[in-house]
Amino acid sequence: MKCEHCTRKECSKKTKTDDQENVSADAPSPAQENGEKGEFHKLADARIFLSDCLACDSCVTAEEGVQLSQQNAKDFFRVLNLNKKCDTSKHKVLVVSVCPQSLPYFAAKFNLSVTDASRRVCGFFRSLGVHYVFDTRIAADFSILESQKEFVRRYRQHSEEERTLPMLTSACPGWVRYAERVLGRPITAHLCTAKSPQQVMGSLVKDYFARQQMDSTPAVCDGDFIGGRSSRVTNVKFPAGEEKFLWPPVSFQCLLLHLSVGEIAQIMEQGDLSVKDAAVDTLFGDLKEDKVTRHDGASSDGHLAHIFRHAAKELFNEDVEEVTYRALRNKDFQEVTLEKNGEVVLRFAAAYGFRNIQNMILKLKKGKFPYHFVEVLACAGGCLNGRGQAQTPDGHADKALLRQMEGIYADIPVRRPESSAHVQELYQEWLEGINSPKAREVLHTTYQSQERGAHSLDIKW
Repeated sequence: MKCEHCTRKECSKKTKTDDQENVSADAPSPAQENGEKGEFHKLADARIFLSDCLACDSCVTAEEGVQLSQQNAKDFFRVLNLNKKCDTSKHKVLVVSVCPQSLPYFAAKFNLSVTDASRRVCGFFRSLGVHYVFDTRIAADFSILESQKEFVRRYRQHSEEERTLPMLTSACPGWVRYAERVLGRPITAHLCTAKSPQQVMGSLVKDYFARQQMDSTPAVCDGDFIGGRSSRVTNVKFPAGEEKFLWPPVSFQCLLLHLSVGEIAQIMEQGDLSVKDAAVDTLFGDLKEDKVTRHDGASSDGHLAHIFRHAAKELFNEDVEEVTYRALRNKDFQEVTLEKNGEVVLRFAAAYGFRNIQNMILKLKKGKFPYHFVEVLACAGGCLNGRGQAQTPDGHADKALLRQMEGIYADIPVRRPESSAHVQELYQEWLEGINSPKAREVLHTTYQSQERGAHSLDIKW
């Protein structure tokens, strides 16, 4: 399967076989099944474009091609339709999670407040047959808190013999994939081991939430609905006879479905479903989440700002209220510093987009990179400018829409992760303590590195 406008004379991407083409059955959408006016079948199948390339010097394998063919709206509706046809006792519980970065798109597109946009998106998924709609803030809380502790530990351990800095964020899947596939060691050694908010949310749903639901539900389907390149729906089926969702997790089958924010908006516009606005669910019983909040990041989950404040206090007993960014090479490479007694003691940076990532890696390999911490995001402009949203019909960035989204996002109230009573409760109830072995196992990860040739870095941007 060659990406559009592929520059290779002989692309290593395998041609899809007939079996691969038929992985996704042409299942009708709920609107089609009921004879409604929706034209869901007009949604395009998943495709790969050259602009999506992560410069990994590797093409999509046959297995990945099969997965890509599954990542579209047809399979999402297939799961919904199966629930409609089978007995309620055999239903899969469908769970979607929404992050704050996705809401400004809907607020701008449908001329709503961000709170109303949240309720509209939640109500829409409910109208389709999704059982629970969560937000990812609590998962981002865990990711940030674990990253804060890891940075302080690395800072204290850093030396000429043990070079643990700079610490590079692990919250962006595109960046981590690039680091693992292309850069390898020693770059992956600098990646923060704390899981991304998406990964933490998956653990929360498949472990903590599933444990609460096992008395009445045979299966759980979870998914990320994020503001970046795509969203994910995961169909998790428990083995027959299992009475508990144990940790470590029992074996299960997983089906990943990726739907972009733009695709969701397209479905909302094409469909003729009766949508009743609804509040976002929480992981705690019948509680609902009406107030939309975010973390302190200009267009991200705010790892830099929160870790900077925490490190300033823990390492230098300095209270930092306002984090001041200074643009250097361009607006997507910014610096934050802390001075004490005339000396810079903390030097943080935000590097967004692969041009800045490439420059960062080259300087890091040459030993000329002066930063202690870098918030790295694959998308230029951050998560709000992800490939799944703020795009014109021809695939280019919609700058006017992006500016509007940035203004909407900036107005969302900021909540610090330390202030969440639910997080502290989950540390004790779910993870057996803040620094327990289970907390380290559930909230942290390891990275796989492929040794690549030096030419992987010789990419012209």
